Amino acid sequence: MTQATMVNTHSGDIPTQNPCAQCGAPIAQPDWIEPGEGRVSYLWSCPACGYRFEAIAIYDEAAIPLAA
Repeated sequence: MTQATMVNTHSGDIPTQNPCAQCGAPIAQPDWIEPGEGRVSYLWSCPACGYRFEAIAIYDEAAIPLAA
């Protein structure tokens, strides 16, 4: 998935200003977004300290709309 596709696919759903898991500095947006079945993974890298980490959002099956 290209970055353009990634952003278009998830526009409006992209978390912003996530705090760094190491130093707490806000990170404007994730470097990478990877959707999966019932989940979305976000790769973050901190410009302040260089720490990289992944955050995963797991969705309740009832909240996921079924494709028509």
